[in-house]
Formats: sequence, structure tokens, C-alpha cells
Amino acid sequence: MRMTLYIIGIGLADEKDISIKGLEAVKKARAVYLENYTSLLQVPVSKLEAYYGKKIVLADREIVEKRAEETILKDAKQHDTAFLIVGDVFSATTHVDLYQRALDKGIKVSVIHNASILTAVGITGLELYKFGKTTSIPFHHEDVFSPIEVIKKNMKGDMHTLVLLDLDLKESKFLTINQACAYLIEKGLPAKTIAVGCAALGSEKQQIHAGTLGKLKEELFTSFPQCLIVPAKKLHFMEEEMLKRYGL
Repeated sequence: MRMTLYIIGIGLADEKDISIKGLEAVKKARAVYLENYTSLLQVPVSKLEAYYGKKIVLADREIVEKRAEETILKDAKQHDTAFLIVGDVFSATTHVDLYQRALDKGIKVSVIHNASILTAVGITGLELYKFGKTTSIPFHHEDVFSPIEVIKKNMKGDMHTLVLLDLDLKESKFLTINQACAYLIEKGLPAKTIAVGCAALGSEKQQIHAGTLGKLKEELFTSFPQCLIVPAKKLHFMEEEMLKRYGL
């Protein structure tokens, strides 16, 4: 019988965000990996293990991108294997790469989707179909200008911009909304530019604050992971009403 690699999105908050279909696949799998570098799991891995009834192997970038053939894909050749991803499956291009490598090796792959930051930002009231290209700000951004260029291009097209903020799970380091706002102002966006800061979306610790970049630079955000949204200049009245609920 042909074995299956289950690539499973487990949602944004805790062990109970996994779908029923995803949980059934995990329980069938003999080996279970958790991707551990593109996003933050908001509960201890031990909670997932207790709820899923499985031992979980943490898979860092080295394992997924360079050693998958001797770990994840090797297991999937021999028995049902689950690869868990915080959020949705294909939010990061590294997962598309793993998916293709599995198919190239003749491994049967089953994809089980879940919520993603790309859709969870809808809680802000900003219309999802009006989001343009997503960008990200790295830790070392002194000479990085591409986020500014993306934001300006999206604004010109009357589109919102989701700005993802860098993280390093091994070092427990996170670029903050405050640092992102300071960077955007330093690189030329006016401090009066409207923005929305989002922290730990989808969880009980969720924080959403709307205001100017200057204001958000001083706002206290205590939850992680964090992201920033720079809305289009022209907003629908419903979008404006929702942002007022978040402090605009």
C-alpha cells in the first residue's frame, strides 16, 4: 500500500485549531514533524503532543530545506507521515518546495488547509480582496528599501499592504511593530501614515490597534507574532468604521 505524506495546517493559536480531518491524519501517522521556523506556535509543543497523542519532532529550516530527503521524505516513503505547519500549508514558499520534492520522489501527498495570517487580517475590517503584494521587514534592515517600495506601489494602486515582521524562533527574537513603524518612518513614510498593528491574531491574546505610524511606534504590544498593515489611502466606509473600533 502506498504511504502518504500529510501536509497539515494547524491554525494560528493553539492545539485545538487543527481541523478534524487534520487531526485524523495526525493520528494515522507514524512520524509527525512540526515546522519550527516560519511562524510562532502560541502553545508549548507538549500541549500538541498531549492533544494529538503523538510525539512531535521539531523541524527547523536545516531539516526542511536541506535534510528532508533523510528525514521527512524518507519517513514518508516507509509509512504515513505528518508535516505540521502553523497557519496554512502554503503561506511560505519553502512548503511548496517540500511538496514538489515529495511528488518528484513518487510520494503520495495529501494537503489539509487551515487559517492563515493572510486571511486572519480580515478581523481588522480591511477588505481582503483589496490587499496587494505582501512584504516583510528583516531584523537587519538598515540598507533594506523593498518594503517601502512595495507599500508605495500598493498605495498607488489603492491597495492595502500586509507587512510581515522577522522572527528567529531559535533565539526567541521577534521584530516588533514599534521597530517596524520606526523603520518605515526612517525610510521616508510620513509619521502621520495610517497603519494597523496586529499581534497574536487568532488567539485569546490577540491585540489590534489602529493609528498613525507615529502613534503605533509608541503603542504597547505584548503578544507575538506581530505584523503591520498599511491600508490604502481610500477606504470604504465599513473599513473606516471598523478601524475606529481599533482606535483610529
